[in-house]
Amino acid sequence: MASQNTSKDIQSVSGITVRLAGDSGDGMQLLGTQLTNTSALAGNDVATFPDFPAEIRAPRGTRAGVSGFQVQFASEEIFTPGDTLDALVVMNPAAMVTNLDDLRKGGILIANDDGFNDKEFKLAKVESNPLDADVIEETYRVVRVEMTKLTREAVAEYGLSTKIADRCKNFFAMGLVYWLFGRSLEPTLRFINDKFGKKPEVAQANEAALRAGWAYGETTEAFGESYQVEAAELDPGTYRNIMGNQALAWGLIAASKLSGKDLFYGTYPITPASDILHELTKYKHFGVRTFQAEDEIAAVCATIGAAFGGTMGVTASSGPGIALKAEGMGLGMILELPLIVINVQRGGPSTGLPTKTEQSDLLQGMFGRNGESPLPILAPRSPADCFDVAIEAWRIATQCMVPVMILSDGYIANGSEPWRIPDMASLAPIRIEHPDGVDTDEPFMPYARDEYLARPWAIPGTPGLMHRVGGLEKEDVTGNVSYDPANHQHMTDTREAKVSRIAERIPPQDVFGEESGDVLVVSWGGTYGACHTAVQRCRSSGFSVSHAHVRYMNPLPANLGDLLRSYRTVLVPELNTGQLRMLLRAAYLVDCIGVNKVQGKPFTVTELVEAIEAHAPARRESKPVRAKSRAG
Repeated sequence: MASQNTSKDIQSVSGITVRLAGDSGDGMQLLGTQLTNTSALAGNDVATFPDFPAEIRAPRGTRAGVSGFQVQFASEEIFTPGDTLDALVVMNPAAMVTNLDDLRKGGILIANDDGFNDKEFKLAKVESNPLDADVIEETYRVVRVEMTKLTREAVAEYGLSTKIADRCKNFFAMGLVYWLFGRSLEPTLRFINDKFGKKPEVAQANEAALRAGWAYGETTEAFGESYQVEAAELDPGTYRNIMGNQALAWGLIAASKLSGKDLFYGTYPITPASDILHELTKYKHFGVRTFQAEDEIAAVCATIGAAFGGTMGVTASSGPGIALKAEGMGLGMILELPLIVINVQRGGPSTGLPTKTEQSDLLQGMFGRNGESPLPILAPRSPADCFDVAIEAWRIATQCMVPVMILSDGYIANGSEPWRIPDMASLAPIRIEHPDGVDTDEPFMPYARDEYLARPWAIPGTPGLMHRVGGLEKEDVTGNVSYDPANHQHMTDTREAKVSRIAERIPPQDVFGEESGDVLVVSWGGTYGACHTAVQRCRSSGFSVSHAHVRYMNPLPANLGDLLRSYRTVLVPELNTGQLRMLLRAAYLVDCIGVNKVQGKPFTVTELVEAIEAHAPARRESKPVRAKSRAG
């Protein structure tokens, strides 16, 4: 089937932002994922933002039960899933009233008219049909579609029950959206065959619903035009769409191959980190061993045991699980063993907002262990960046013989973007050397150190390398238990120096924009896209503003202090109450200004533009932006 209707006007646009919203059982995540993959295959730059309830089956029809998926696809480089929506597809009143504020004036509102009835009004706590309000018709382009009825008619010949037939309506909506925005049906047709091929009647029904949605868009008079987004000019290479947790899993596998080590992954399921486990279980043929422990403590301790045995040990969780792993992480630190601890941050405290994003675990990662227990910390900036950060974390862990923490977050973990698949030959190997067995009378010194202050990684069972391990303080060089005050001071200072000296070997902090001026925006983690786009927009409007995005959270880059002092104002946007801001103030005595938000939602570009403009002097002559981008 052709990928674009030719019977109506086609408007070429640089980008489109769409949100699909409905009940948590309406298949909005599947619809969004398919739209994303199809757009990526069309060559568009893509950014996504899935949003769903914490409950496995939230109360149907209620505002709390709304599941949404936002995707922006564009012909230019983009960094966010968009601020305001060009189109909103809703399956019931609850989805409409909880998402309508984000639809731009004149935007397209597509509603499943069959889902707007008295029962649904009551569940959504609205007094009457919100589609009938005059302000809705005056503000938006409203298209009311009897999706449930039309879907039942499209699949009637396949003998499905009404319940199963109604489940196909997300494919009807998908076909309609595909027609409207010039998406090809072929990738989704292949998906249907792969997913439902063993149930031919279900596969045929879903295909029929998909084609019926397309046909409705092509024949109805409700749409005067459709839209076409051309392919983006990305750097040459082979691309695929990738999610953050998937990229972390693949980066860990790549790191294991680059270092010649099998990967052991010990974990306990927790939102939003569980998909790392799900992904890694597919790769046993690459030497990956996954262990779902009975709790978080068992998971981290098993990972320490794997590291002691000479394997690449990795464990992951979210904030609540990291709290339980804290003692184990301290044990790994004093044993001086290489392992990776991943924290996919979510809203807190306690159980908090399990499916929402937040950046409130930075101080936990820095200080959330008893005693002086410093660990290196890295934070990816985007889904694709997770691949590189996983490799870098393992490189640091093995080079310095220390556990390394990766601070991802729910926004990155569940979001997706195009990722250029690297040539493995282009990735630098991670060289690991284990001491050989000795047949001399000289005892093995397990805490002798190299130029990185790293001790040797001795494999258990190697002749002549017997040594003690445990959580008690070690005597310098020999590793014997020691209560000597001076030795404890020395070992504490040495472990701190080992981490702090990493700053000498990591890249200096780079800057988008001038290296001095009026305003510097300092960001970390998943705020990168919104911050970068906001800075681009302000620079194109003539403001003197630059952007520094920090990947190495501990130790911080060696030049960061001098960089901060080169600007009149330093803004630090964070999805917390000011954790990096506090660390920067303490480390460099620079009076940073926080831009803070803890609502379970990422920053919008508009919010950050307003914050920058509030602290910047009057705009100057417009300057060209370094990187080509579609703002928003």
